[in-house]
Amino acid sequence: MLIFQKTFFMKFRSKLPRVEQSIFTVMAKMAVDHNAINLSQGFPNFPMDPALIALTEKAMVQGFNQYAPMAGDRELREVIVQKLKNLYGSAYDPDTDMTVTAGATQAIFTVLAAMIHPGDEVIIFTPAYDCYIPSIHLFGGKVVPIQLKPPHFKIDWTEVGERITQNTKMILINTPHNPTGTILSAQDLEELEKIAEKHNLLVLSDEVYEHMVYDDMKHQSVATRPGLAARSFITASFGKTFHNTGWKMGYCVAPRELMEEFQKVHQFNVFCVNHPTQKALATYLKNPENYLQLSDMFQQKRDLFLKLIASSQFKFIPSQGTYFQLLDYSDISDLDDISFSKKLLQTHGVATIPTSVFNESGADFKQVRVCFAKKDETLEEAATVLNTLSSVNF
Repeated sequence: MLIFQKTFFMKFRSKLPRVEQSIFTVMAKMAVDHNAINLSQGFPNFPMDPALIALTEKAMVQGFNQYAPMAGDRELREVIVQKLKNLYGSAYDPDTDMTVTAGATQAIFTVLAAMIHPGDEVIIFTPAYDCYIPSIHLFGGKVVPIQLKPPHFKIDWTEVGERITQNTKMILINTPHNPTGTILSAQDLEELEKIAEKHNLLVLSDEVYEHMVYDDMKHQSVATRPGLAARSFITASFGKTFHNTGWKMGYCVAPRELMEEFQKVHQFNVFCVNHPTQKALATYLKNPENYLQLSDMFQQKRDLFLKLIASSQFKFIPSQGTYFQLLDYSDISDLDDISFSKKLLQTHGVATIPTSVFNESGADFKQVRVCFAKKDETLEEAATVLNTLSSVNF
């Protein structure tokens, strides 16, 4: 039997020397270890639609069990393009402008792999989803973070213009925004378009929560503005939309010239993704109600949760989109947010995510992120605990 010695025999240099274990992994394990109510990770704890499962089983029985086309099942690509046209007035070509991916994270990674060269600068807005920075670094890019400030986390487009240099290659946006729950406005996209055109920049738009926007507001996709769409990649997620994050299904759209570069990497990354699931989604998406009703459903959950904790000492502004809510705990504790989250889990049995891990230089605004994509009884149980917390007993 081969036994590895303590001193590794091969010399190597890590490409991500500062990357540690994900906070999601840490909090998920702690939640299991302490049998806590898990509001940390962004996945529903209620079942997906049995009809979609049945469609997937049907596709398997019908024999769609071998490789799908590299760009994705043709019927699914057609349905997605039609969906984008109906919602945003866009005119993507299913043959040249679309790739079905193994979730949005793979799509984001592939965009950065295809477009970022050593020394290229990418502007991101922090707090930022945790895959952005390491992916940029892997390809020799330089992250230019712009820190958004509470309570409203609005982008200062004047500051964006000031941070652009001759090396700026791309601006990466996320709307609806994880973890803040904010959304970009039509005016935001107008400002982004002006800057991107003036400096000839690419845009990567992470829109995985596009069908979770509340209070009669609308998702502003970069696909709504032809001048912006002409230089943009859009990534999306079926896993987030249809409550099956473990399926890892998403897609990317972009103009032909950009998509050609994307597919050069995609074909050697995953080549193609789950075929029977693609066939099922092609049928399921033909009924728009399967995604158009999601905003109402998740707004009900948001409103229920916020009503349940209205008497607590947490402060909050209702989430505009996503299925996340930020809670300000500054009236309860002076602990940093990582310590607060761990104590809340270990002592009181509720798992959340500290937001400093998403911020530039770990900026701590005394906020935690909770996921309200949970059964009503889960939200009620968690609220019962949160309502008891105060500076006296925490």
